[in-house]
Amino acid sequence: MTYLRLRFVALLPVLLSAVLAALWPASVSAQSARPSRPNVVVFLADDAGWGDYGHSGNLTVSTPAIDSIARQGVSLDRFFVCPVCAPTRAEFLTGRYHSRGGVRGVSLGEERLDLTERTIAEAFHAAGYATGAFGKWHNGSQWPYHPRARGFDRYFGHTAGHWGEYFDAPLEDDGRMIRTSGYIVDVCTDRADAFIRQHQRQPFFCFIPFTTPHSPWSVPAADWQRYHDREIRQRGVNPEREKPEETRCVLAMLEHQDRSVGRILQTLQECGVRENTIVLYFSDNGPNTPRWNGGMKGQKGTVDEGGLRSVCYLSWPAGLPQGLVVPQISGAIDLLPTLTSLAGIPRTGDLPLDGRDLSPLFSGQAVEWSDRTIFSVWGGRVSARTQQYRLDDGGKLYDMQADPAQTTPVNAERAEIAERLQREVREWRAAVLPSNTGLLRKVAGMVDPRPFTVGYREFPITMLPARDGQPRGGIKRSSAAPNCSYFVNWTSVDDSMVWNVDVHTAGRYEVVIDYTCPDSDVGSVVQLSCGAGRLQGQVGPGWDPPLYTNQDTLPRPHGESQMKEFRPLVLGSVELQAGPQQLELRALEIRGKSVMDVRRVTLTLQVE
Repeated sequence: MTYLRLRFVALLPVLLSAVLAALWPASVSAQSARPSRPNVVVFLADDAGWGDYGHSGNLTVSTPAIDSIARQGVSLDRFFVCPVCAPTRAEFLTGRYHSRGGVRGVSLGEERLDLTERTIAEAFHAAGYATGAFGKWHNGSQWPYHPRARGFDRYFGHTAGHWGEYFDAPLEDDGRMIRTSGYIVDVCTDRADAFIRQHQRQPFFCFIPFTTPHSPWSVPAADWQRYHDREIRQRGVNPEREKPEETRCVLAMLEHQDRSVGRILQTLQECGVRENTIVLYFSDNGPNTPRWNGGMKGQKGTVDEGGLRSVCYLSWPAGLPQGLVVPQISGAIDLLPTLTSLAGIPRTGDLPLDGRDLSPLFSGQAVEWSDRTIFSVWGGRVSARTQQYRLDDGGKLYDMQADPAQTTPVNAERAEIAERLQREVREWRAAVLPSNTGLLRKVAGMVDPRPFTVGYREFPITMLPARDGQPRGGIKRSSAAPNCSYFVNWTSVDDSMVWNVDVHTAGRYEVVIDYTCPDSDVGSVVQLSCGAGRLQGQVGPGWDPPLYTNQDTLPRPHGESQMKEFRPLVLGSVELQAGPQQLELRALEIRGKSVMDVRRVTLTLQVE
């Protein structure tokens, strides 16, 4: 009896499994056969146009790694982003039009994504994924706008828009600036590679927003050696405006970027996770120069087809077909609902999405899919795109199937459609766009009135770069493009620089200024004031490094700063009270011709 009883106990799990298998619904069995939750890797190019890839038909460039994502997966054939960088990033992060989330520009604080918005990284983080971002963020720098506060466990890169140093660049490593070694794309790819290897045994969400091919025109010498005299086999729609050397540099930057994509794909293979990893690649706007783009009208900054259409490739060997082309229009707003659906995780937050889950289109079978209108805006100009038509910002209607270059309006022939889309644009403007105060502020060159947040215990370091401050008196920015500028021409006690801040935690803060100052000007006395807090210090020692003139492959576009090495001036510590106030830096005594050049002020909350 004892033996029989033991045999029965031993066989009980087997018998129970057989009974459950017989009773279990077939749909559950099919579900269990699906792969475990997929990893996700998202590549985002900066300023690459639809026509910059071999898969799009470019005969000059070679992008085999990026093209392989399309060949081995799904290509969204009519995929639309925004005319410029930060808005596209916000739409990818939230699945909502960027204007809903407070993103109105690319600098001066207008790039910040409202704190009420929930991001794709938060959704994956809540589902147990390790999350990391490595590269250009561009949706807010200070906590809680910082990527570490928006769902990412790890951040390395630059939170601003375009960056002025591509070789040995100073970059942020989870709140602290460090001087790196090497080309910026390689450095960020190294960090992403290490993140994937570290988390290969758990689900991970890895976001790699490249800095290229955004200017400055900087590419490693070996890449330029292959390109500097290469024949450009296709020209843009305005060849008289195209600068061939810039086109060559852009394509050299993209070939270098392609090798970084290839490195990550190889890492996924080596780690044994490529089969169950969703890989996504797209760009943030149209091409940043007038180069070949498939004959489309417009480039970066415009709301025409060429300024908005991007490649978008997804591959997932375990879950998506190979070589599928999806003809239905889609956009950056669709990526959050699509990726969360593919991964089988819920999104966070309850704000209504503007995007659609595209995954039903990935079966390769006919599905019911109603037509839709995708809206695009920049500088108050709005255009609307349906599957067949585009209404441009001047109210002209184009049949994009018959006339993809937007050469001949069809308002007269399609009056009803034109009127309908014009009405939709008016309604969308009223529902989504803010008042005209944003445009007025840009004309005046003023910083966004929302204060910059300071002093969170969970992230005690707050950097206040020059781009977020307002120069007063004779002080100027080093360039017209604020993102990677610094303050210069500080020559009078009537001059000052001001940041509107909101101090979250009252307490003592260490103050460090990143500065340069020639020996002949050392000794000026400066004062930092913020509310009732006051702190004085003296400028020194002298530090006057030359501008970096060996960074660039080609001369920088007009309005971009030549950069230099700044060093820290530890001013001391100051007691700050909580609440909105102005942080002001001014000179009490000037010992030479000028006080100093200033790149940023860093406040560090002294946490006990």
